[in-house]
Amino acid sequence: MRHATLRLPPSLQAHVWVELWPGILTAITIAMAATFVSEHQGGPQLLYALFFGMAFNFAATGPKVKAGIDFTARQVLRFGVALLGARITFEQISGLGAESVLLVIGGLIATILFGIVIGRLLGRPLVEGVLTGGAVAICGASAALAISAVLPKSEENQRFTLFTVVGVTALSTVAMIVYPSLAKALGLDGNAAAVFLGGSIHDVAQVVAAGYLISPEVGDAAVFVKLLRVAMLLPVVLVLSVLFRKGNTQGAKPPLLPWFLVVFAALMVVNSAGLIPKEVSSVCSDLSRWCLVVAIAALGVKTSLQQIAALGWRPVLMMLANTVFLATLIIAGLYGIGSI
Repeated sequence: MRHATLRLPPSLQAHVWVELWPGILTAITIAMAATFVSEHQGGPQLLYALFFGMAFNFAATGPKVKAGIDFTARQVLRFGVALLGARITFEQISGLGAESVLLVIGGLIATILFGIVIGRLLGRPLVEGVLTGGAVAICGASAALAISAVLPKSEENQRFTLFTVVGVTALSTVAMIVYPSLAKALGLDGNAAAVFLGGSIHDVAQVVAAGYLISPEVGDAAVFVKLLRVAMLLPVVLVLSVLFRKGNTQGAKPPLLPWFLVVFAALMVVNSAGLIPKEVSSVCSDLSRWCLVVAIAALGVKTSLQQIAALGWRPVLMMLANTVFLATLIIAGLYGIGSI
């Protein structure tokens, strides 16, 4: 009598992990170096990881690291995005008030649409307008990476994703410095300043820094506003996944609902129910950030500065226009609802 043999899926077989580990460890090492420099010298951790990774572009096609680098740039990235759900609750969102919630969500949607329009006017592909608009509208580099995961795969799109990460991080850093002074010049009170900073600065870390430059209360409130934008990552990426899935006529179509969005939504629901302790939520947040740093280090390895420079000036103008548009829209909205 013959006994059935248990066969593991190819992705879980030991020999596959043997092939992946050299590339994974390479990305982790680069990410650790970027983190060390960021913590000791200051500056954006993700940007350091990207640039350090580019320094190792010569190894991108090496047979020992290529598989692991590709795996890290794709699957570790998605895992990091999924863990973002553990930092958001529905209570945080509802506590902002209906007018502020509608203003922030309306500004987010309008900025994505504006990104598509400005991209078309500059003769850029649709995916580039979606990517820049989404990155500025939602949560900067994290949104750019999440959105790129459901867009059509190509070398050009990958290079544009990295360009977007660089641009949106740089603009977010500028906004962190300029926007608190702008809020004071406009005479914004604490609540209005929190909505402005949380509703218009791209990355979470820069929102925290900008808010606390004004006061601890503004800093805390600005983070809640920012988390509303992060929460919108789920429906936006889901809609884009459906739209670009329909447009994918080559090869097998991706799943209707990517697994990392399912995990994102599940964690958000569980956290809203109070079932995730604050300590665990904090660990998930830190692990998410670390996964994104490692993933972007791997993406950096796959891209050279020459490839990014070849994109030209139009993407720069797209991101700058989106940034100015969002800030202007939020300020106008605050005037409209009588917060200024």
